[in-house]
Amino acid sequence: MRLTAGAHSARHVRRIVRSYLLLWGLAESADSVELAVTELLANVVRHVPGRHCGLLVLRHPEGVRVEVSDGSSQAPVLQRAEADDESGRGLALLDAVVDKWGVDSRGKAGKTVWFEVAQVAETSHAVDPD
Repeated sequence: MRLTAGAHSARHVRRIVRSYLLLWGLAESADSVELAVTELLANVVRHVPGRHCGLLVLRHPEGVRVEVSDGSSQAPVLQRAEADDESGRGLALLDAVVDKWGVDSRGKAGKTVWFEVAQVAETSHAVDPD
């Protein structure tokens, strides 16, 4: 999907992403994926002129991969935020909730920030008849 990220974009995109995750049987991954998508869209709003981006959500055998592409060639930087800092935690949050993430440069055409979340194994709950 292509969009211009704005103040309410993250809420709408989270709903769309959650719908796909539920359809694919990945409900256990939804909270992590939604938080990570929110952080990447917030970075687009804050740092990308024009706020135009593309979003790709892919199901694969190991889980889900999400890519956010934009026209800015400036790579995001993982920062160490202090307790009273009002910003700078986005990539640290992303790093904490996903299994893998990275940035693929597209030169002057921009970049793609991606992350992957592994499928959570279904657990069976044995019922004690007593």
